[in-house]
Amino acid sequence: MKIKVLGPGCPKCQTTYKRVEEAVAETSVSATVEKVTDVMKIAGYGVFGTPAVVVDEEVKCVGKIPTKDEVKSWIA
Repeated sequence: MKIKVLGPGCPKCQTTYKRVEEAVAETSVSATVEKVTDVMKIAGYGVFGTPAVVVDEEVKCVGKIPTKDEVKSWIA
């Protein structure tokens, strides 16, 4: 499983990345978590608000910090 956190590196993006990593660790799911900061790559997902979370190339969340439970539901 590949999880991408899209955003320029702002505090909300950093919080989202940390929350995703924690959710992956707590569920013992085999996944890689990657930060995507390139504006053109972010726009390629049709995302114009950050932070955003992409799980296996499917956009799950845009413009808000997801809860840990939301992340767990996406990766379960």
